[in-house]
Amino acid sequence: MHDNNAGISRLKVGFEDPKPDYVIMTTPEGLADGAVMAPSTSPSPPPTSSSENCTSFWWSLWWWGKIVFVFIFLAIFAICFFVWIGPFLMDKEVIPVLNWETNTFSKPMLAVMIFASVALFPSIFLPSTPSMWVAGMSFGYGLGFLLIIGGVTIGVSLPYFFGSLFYRKIQGWLERYPKKASIIRLAGEGDWYDQFRAVMLLRISPFPYAVYNYCAVATDVKFVPYLFGTLVGMVPEILVAIYTGIMIRTLADASHDNRSLTTLQIVFTVGGFVLTIATTVVVTVYAKKRLSELQKDEEQLLLLQ
Repeated sequence: MHDNNAGISRLKVGFEDPKPDYVIMTTPEGLADGAVMAPSTSPSPPPTSSSENCTSFWWSLWWWGKIVFVFIFLAIFAICFFVWIGPFLMDKEVIPVLNWETNTFSKPMLAVMIFASVALFPSIFLPSTPSMWVAGMSFGYGLGFLLIIGGVTIGVSLPYFFGSLFYRKIQGWLERYPKKASIIRLAGEGDWYDQFRAVMLLRISPFPYAVYNYCAVATDVKFVPYLFGTLVGMVPEILVAIYTGIMIRTLADASHDNRSLTTLQIVFTVGGFVLTIATTVVVTVYAKKRLSELQKDEEQLLLLQ
């Protein structure tokens, strides 16, 4: 028998025992009399299983293990290069080139050649990195950086304005390859800061340098954020190139004088080389990740429109 009185449900169960037995089910505290408790609609947080924690731990351990392995590999490679490969290349290739350069060109003429090559080579799809090495070998960080950054300013401006003559053709190429062009188009979205940030990340990432110089104008990116984003994004590559040139010069001088580097010089050279490569890799990976995030955000905005 089931009775309901004042919000209290009573279930009467009959047995052979004459004594009445009751099961009293009371309403939860805080629930008004006669009120019906609605089922909860808020999703409960999924329980975190021990297997998921274990997987996350092993994945993190594997990631750090790869980083340590890369550092060890780079250190071993650098030591082998400086002890065996470097001296051979210095005697056969680098020293003759340096001697020819010193005997043929004066410092002002060499500076003009470095500036001109950095400014013009990208426009005709030739690499300008060797010229940056020469700037590091001949002028060091100060004047070498100024020569390179000045050449880069001209080198990225000429294709930008020249590419405007072929605006329609470049637009057609971008429409033909929408997936590849989606990253480039990020630079033309948003305000001045958004364009500056996208161009800077594109320059840090391994996207082809000369190709973007011509394609940038077709994305409707403004010239000022394009230029400043390029100059800031090129700083890591310029510093790496100058450091490489200085390192080559140091090894060449030691080989030419038939003397070996001291232990402290080897430690600083190897450490600087490994740190430079590691920093470049980390910055490049971060730039690619940020570009991917910006691309996903842009796709979501397009879906909402």
